[in-house]
Amino acid sequence: MKGEGMMRWVLVLVLVFTLSLCGVPVSATDHIVGANRGWNPGINYTLWSNNQTFFVGDLISFRYQKTQYNVFEVNQTGYDNCTTQGAIGNWSSGKDFITLKKAQRYYFICGNGQCFNGMKVSILVHPLPPPPPAHPPHASAHKSAAPRLHLPALLSSLSSFVWLAWNHI
Repeated sequence: MKGEGMMRWVLVLVLVFTLSLCGVPVSATDHIVGANRGWNPGINYTLWSNNQTFFVGDLISFRYQKTQYNVFEVNQTGYDNCTTQGAIGNWSSGKDFITLKKAQRYYFICGNGQCFNGMKVSILVHPLPPPPPAHPPHASAHKSAAPRLHLPALLSSLSSFVWLAWNHI
């Protein structure tokens, strides 16, 4: 029994070590709408969003007084006309964290009439950039294509390996 517990810890450590070698960032950026001014009327959110770069997996967070404001995700028509009809999502906690899951344009408005006072923001989410190319440590006359790691496939293989090893110890 002692050997089984030790072997399981070794498997966990191998998994953690292998994932650390992938070089893929595991944290997303949390973009706080309006920065230190938050989600309030009279702020130029177009200027704020134009100074941000959003990637798939990032968060956009809205900070506001929950008794006064809210957030609706709408389509472009809802954004242009300040209407929540056909809203895609809505939040009202005062500290809303929304994961940006797709590379697309998102539209958010305040649904209690404050959209007309500027409480609306449109953001463009970009796909994740490809990983930097692998360069050999020394310049060489021959250029060879280094194999690229496909993280989902790697994670799937590793998790299958760990599951099988874990259940057969």
